[in-house]
Amino acid sequence: MTKADLINVLIQEMGMSKKNAEVVVNTFLGSMIESLRNGKGIELRGFGSFRIRERKPRIGRNPQTGEKVKVPAKKIVYFKPGKELKKFTR
Repeated sequence: MTKADLINVLIQEMGMSKKNAEVVVNTFLGSMIESLRNGKGIELRGFGSFRIRERKPRIGRNPQTGEKVKVPAKKIVYFKPGKELKKFTR
């Protein structure tokens, strides 16, 4: 499902105008991004939760040359599915 698909669902299900549906989706996604950027997690009951995890620096390998490369520490977004979502994967 794409962002455009979400907008179309709002248009069909809620009877919103396209412009209002775009504002709702952009506001929702923007607030999620801002929350993660500020180090806060996101929890959507029944769907799942998003958290920021920090990866430690490590020594990697360039697959073309085989030479060792230092990989710096970084932050990644981690998603943990909720109970309702887990039912579909069993």
